Amino acid sequence: MADSKREIERKYEATARTRLPDLSRVAGVSAVVHRGVSELDAVYHDTEDLRLAAGSLTLRRRTGGSDAGWHLKFPVASGIRDELQEPLSDTLPRSFAGLLRSRLRGSELVPVVRLRTARDVHHLVDAEGAPLAEVAVDTVRAERLTGGDGTAAWTEIEVELAENGDPALLDAVERRLRKAGVRPSALPSKLARALAETAPERNRKGGEDRKGGKDREKGTGGATARRTAGDHVLAYIRRQAETIVALDPAVRRDLPDSVHQMRVATRRLRSALRTYRRILDRSVTDPVGDELKWLAAELGIDRDQEVLDARLRACLAVLPRTLVLGPVHSRLRIWSVTRRGGSRHRTVAVLDGKRYLALLEHLDTLLAAPPLLPDASRAPERALPRAVLKEYARLAARVGRALELPPGHDRDLALHDARKAAKRARYAAEAARPALGKPAERFAERMKAVQTLLGDHQDSVVARDALRTLAAQAHAAGESAFTWGLLYGREEAAAAAGERELSGVWERASRPRVRAALGG
Repeated sequence: MADSKREIERKYEATARTRLPDLSRVAGVSAVVHRGVSELDAVYHDTEDLRLAAGSLTLRRRTGGSDAGWHLKFPVASGIRDELQEPLSDTLPRSFAGLLRSRLRGSELVPVVRLRTARDVHHLVDAEGAPLAEVAVDTVRAERLTGGDGTAAWTEIEVELAENGDPALLDAVERRLRKAGVRPSALPSKLARALAETAPERNRKGGEDRKGGKDREKGTGGATARRTAGDHVLAYIRRQAETIVALDPAVRRDLPDSVHQMRVATRRLRSALRTYRRILDRSVTDPVGDELKWLAAELGIDRDQEVLDARLRACLAVLPRTLVLGPVHSRLRIWSVTRRGGSRHRTVAVLDGKRYLALLEHLDTLLAAPPLLPDASRAPERALPRAVLKEYARLAARVGRALELPPGHDRDLALHDARKAAKRARYAAEAARPALGKPAERFAERMKAVQTLLGDHQDSVVARDALRTLAAQAHAAGESAFTWGLLYGREEAAAAAGERELSGVWERASRPRVRAALGG
């Protein structure tokens, strides 16, 4: 497993004549310790069409300095990246190859830029000598290796927060730098600057115009670019497809909530294809939708176990000790680890499979040549509400049917079907929100409230099945099954309370003025 660290840094423009101000006057900083100058030589790798750079990913092989090796950086937020490191070698580490699989899809990595940097390092330390941040004045020479032969040179200041440091320190350092006339860099990374400044002249000229033209053509630009219903739907679909690809490495790294977010993006995308069937030709989109359904189901194996584990642990945690009889905690832990380990392995295997990569290619093809129907050219204010209200009608029918059934297995299944319809209604409104504004936003919020309540009910159904299994295992092992039965009874009572609450939540979500706001 590659070493990982959270990198929080800021970059500033400088010249060869720039001098650092006295940063020892920054609050909390006791001294500035000069660590000398090191020579760094880094070759950055990407595909010829710069897929990694397009996703703000950075892959480099660097020699020199204290951290020579392969470095792979993923964006987290502005100025924040996760950096993974592997030892120096001649070939790309296998762990990095897996993390880049969803973007590369068999395309070859080539060296695109070489950066040679003279780094003058200063450490900001506290009263005990512990590092607070590193300030480096970097003199950079860039050489384009693929896609041109340009060169560039510049000087910049990089301020990186120490591990577990206080981000407020970066604000204080920036104030001192600004007072000295130093300004933030226009580009977020050395690689971004190198690519911009070493690109052939014909690519640099009018770059913004070309990008804007591309966005307008695809319907992914600003609000003014999305003039038709088709523009809005395609923009939403593109966002979900990009989210799936972006979350792939996070799922492989088992980062918190990554499986859930990837599954949600998959469901949103599939829902949009089904809801907006008058915008996009279903004969083309249905096969893609089937594959999205498959992927969501595979991701669900891991995600559902994660949710179930958390629910059972929470239920057990609130029980008084006197009601916890037998090795309950141990049995739950062993049961969870066994099931989660298997599901985790299966999820990674799915992401490594040909079927998943083929799905990503099909999504690219769909977005490159969308099968638009005549309604796609209509104004979004006319075409989109109709699709949203159709999903609402489906939800209303399913909720009504479920509430008419007596409590029991059939009602549980009907409520689960209603939950799926609530998701589709919510996602349909979310897709329409950029065009319809507040009415769609309010509608989505009400559908989310219904979905949440129905989701809690379904989680209780699943939890009761698990508790029945755990009780049977405990009994077979000669242990007391009392605690498992107690938890089962509590889940049963919670589900019944949720069913009673559903009527009120549904009444608020189905008021005529909510539908009227969308033109229904």
